[in-house]
Amino acid sequence: MRVSRALAIATVLVVACGTSRPPRPFDGQAAYRAVETQVAFGPRIPGTPGHAREAAWLDSLLRPLADTLVVQAWVHVTASGDSLPLRNFVARFNPGASERILLMAHWDTRPISDGPNSRDSAAAVPGANDGGSGTAVLLGVAAALHTARPSVGVDLLFVDGEDYGVFAAEADVLIGSKYYAANLPAGPLPLYAVLFDMVGDRDLQIYEEGNSLLGAPEVVNLVWEVARKAGYGNVFRPTPKPTLTDDHISLQARGIRAIDVVDFDYPYWHTKDDTPDKVSAQSLQVVGDVALALVANSER
Repeated sequence: MRVSRALAIATVLVVACGTSRPPRPFDGQAAYRAVETQVAFGPRIPGTPGHAREAAWLDSLLRPLADTLVVQAWVHVTASGDSLPLRNFVARFNPGASERILLMAHWDTRPISDGPNSRDSAAAVPGANDGGSGTAVLLGVAAALHTARPSVGVDLLFVDGEDYGVFAAEADVLIGSKYYAANLPAGPLPLYAVLFDMVGDRDLQIYEEGNSLLGAPEVVNLVWEVARKAGYGNVFRPTPKPTLTDDHISLQARGIRAIDVVDFDYPYWHTKDDTPDKVSAQSLQVVGDVALALVANSER
């Protein structure tokens, strides 16, 4: 029942693309400054000062922008017995709407630089692109929606603890998205969800992600069609490429039609070189424009 409803709505939205309200403006330069601010906090590893600074910053920005800010705070005990203070932020716009969409990103950063191109495995990852870019896009969307309130329900989910542990062992990773899926805010499930992860690469090329195509192909079609009609078909490539374990998997397990928008061809992934000079305001502009176009196309 839920799947068929989402399919029907996605089909309507694709047909309606470009025929609804004028798009809200997204500020790519402001999003880039948000990336710089996050990196200046230091690594946002749970339990560190940089993590605490970013949490306070996100709260201070989102609370006046959203209609409602839901903060999910808990302590996660790792496989090794460490206690991590974690926090998800859910910025809700038009919270009483029966039809909702969900846009999400993770805001934490990885404790170690264990990527294939790492030159120093003991270094923490600055997370300009991996963590910072998706967060910056959502903040720009929040600012736009505050200026022009949506008629559809929109939730912006900033999840914590995505990048902490060992992906190969599925230990202490995707912590925040798993917590969100187990503790959903009141109200109907979103019609669909879009995860934005590593979307600031200067050479931005976003291919269709494998688990997204398996779990919610109609949402992939929707997002790529919206991007094409917005003039970004050269960035959103309609070709399958990576298959990733990412936060969208947690939501799919809860019955939410979730996909991953990600540029995984990023040589600085999980290295100490993931710094703001590797990120482009123009790339953030493209993704922010698409995110806001998705909102506009939901306002039927």
